[in-house]
Amino acid sequence: MADYHSVYKGPEGESTKWDDIQRKLGNLPEKEPVWKPDAYQPEEEESKEVSREGLEGKSAEELEELEDECGDDRFMEAYRRKRLEELRKGVARQRFGGLEEIRGSEFVAQVTNAGEGIWVVCHLYKDSVQDCAILNQCLEEVARQYPNTKFVKILSTECIPGYPDENLPTVLLYKDKQCLQTMVGLRQFGGKGTSPELVAISLNRHGAVCGDVEQQEQQVRSLISRLLVQQEEAQQGEDEGSDFD
Repeated sequence: MADYHSVYKGPEGESTKWDDIQRKLGNLPEKEPVWKPDAYQPEEEESKEVSREGLEGKSAEELEELEDECGDDRFMEAYRRKRLEELRKGVARQRFGGLEEIRGSEFVAQVTNAGEGIWVVCHLYKDSVQDCAILNQCLEEVARQYPNTKFVKILSTECIPGYPDENLPTVLLYKDKQCLQTMVGLRQFGGKGTSPELVAISLNRHGAVCGDVEQQEQQVRSLISRLLVQQEEAQQGEDEGSDFD
């Protein structure tokens, strides 16, 4: 037999019209508020973005580790490739970096066959010639500054038997198996008052022997700075000398 006094219950929180009437009459307690979950708020993830400045100076291994952690994989991969290429070029540039002494028997291998695209500065010298000592000192400094160019020195008579001392110092410029220029005498480099900057500028008159355009401009600025310092020192010497008169 059906129970006519049973109360219909809909889904949780839903009430019938009968329940609503009874609540208005005070026969039923107020309906409890329907529970609702809090609005979804995603947790803030720790930012793993890496600035370009933060990548400077890092090794290839460190860049690879950061690539695994960083969200921007494409940026990190491109930057890592760029750094590796820079490192490879840096190693390639550090070929020489000094003024190397060679023997006559080594001339062909060290100068003529130095390699494709390599500039070779070959100084024919003798220890007994003072101008050779001045030029050697300058070439040693220039060689350190421009390691992509090969600088060698050889006793003049080992290179060319009977070569006259009055032609010393002599500089031969080689590239791609050819002697492109012969520079005789220290006057080619500014005379006894020459400097590493002036030697580099003199060599560059015959091609990009010492650095690119930007480096060549720096050579001129350095030379001007050196001349200004020398002028100032000379002026100070004259002023000090006049004080004793």
